[in-house]
Order: sequence, then C-alpha cells, then structure tokens
Amino acid sequence: MQKLTKEISDGCLKLVDVKEKNIEQIRLWRNSKEVASYGFSDKEITPEEQKKWYDRIKENTHCKYWMIEYKKPIGVASLTGINKTLNNCYFGFYLGDTASKRVGIGSIVQYTVLNYVFKTLELNKLRCEVFEFNDKALRLYEKFGFRREAFYREHCHKNGSFQNVIGLALLKSEWKMIKNNLYSRIYKKNNKG
Repeated sequence: MQKLTKEISDGCLKLVDVKEKNIEQIRLWRNSKEVASYGFSDKEITPEEQKKWYDRIKENTHCKYWMIEYKKPIGVASLTGINKTLNNCYFGFYLGDTASKRVGIGSIVQYTVLNYVFKTLELNKLRCEVFEFNDKALRLYEKFGFRREAFYREHCHKNGSFQNVIGLALLKSEWKMIKNNLYSRIYKKNNKG
C-alpha cells in the first residue's frame, strides 16, 4: 500500500501525523463532553487504553490519523478502513479545542481531507457514520455532497439508550463536480477580514 502523506497543508491549517507526544491531548479531547457526546463509546478512556490505541494505529497502513493544527493543535482527523480492493475508506474528525471553534474551520478540514482522499490516495468512495441526532455534522457532510446510503436502527448504545446511525458516502465523480465551487465558497468566506 502507498505510504500516506505525513502532513497536508492548505496554507491556513495543517494536518500533521499524530505522534506519541499528542496522545494525552487526544485522550483529554476524546473524554471531553464536547467530543465524547458524538463518539460511539460512553466509556472514559484511560491513559493505558490511549497508549494501546496509538500502538495499534502508528504502523497500520489501513488508517491515518492527523492532528489538526490552526496555530496550535485543535483536533483530530482520521481515515480508517482504507481498502484499495474496495477502493474506499471511512472519514471522521473532531475539533477538541473549543476555543478554536469558529465558523468555517470544519469546512476547511473537510475540503482538505476529501481532496487528499480522491486526488492523492485515488480512492473512489469516502464513507462516514453519524448519529441521527447530530444535525450539525449531517448538514456539513451533506453540504460537501455526501449522500445518505444507510440507516442503522438502534446501532449504538449511547446516553443510556440505543441510537440510530446514518451512513453517508461521497463518490470521486461527485467530488470532481463540486470541489471547485466548494473551494471558492470556503476560502472566499474564510479570507474575509
């Protein structure tokens, strides 16, 4: 499998390989209410579990984890289940630094990763799964052309009850049709004083 890029930069933000020095910050974000409320597990992650997670992913060629940096580390983006036979993978990201959340940063992350998946990795399909109650994430993915492909009833036990999950996907051919228009909208919006 092709070696995955260590760093992606759009000039505004950078996606840099997760390193061992980052894992405690990631653990704190993953355990925070803002991030954990949208993750598939309600269990608090221990330092030992976080280290085991890092040891599993650091040499795994079927996944890629980046620190999202915008002047400082602010979150994590990931590609998982990278499969050259099926020509697809899963995508997800979160902004853990709530002070850095601003309108448009999620769009920049999403655009940067999608371009990487379809242009650099040359995959045909990008998939994601989102809780049905996460309207903000669903709107963002759909703004980027993702289409709903699956509805997983009571797929995950979360917040004391079973929650529905929506599976979305974007094809390379669809990305090619919309990427230039999205680029203009995202970067014009984010370059206004």
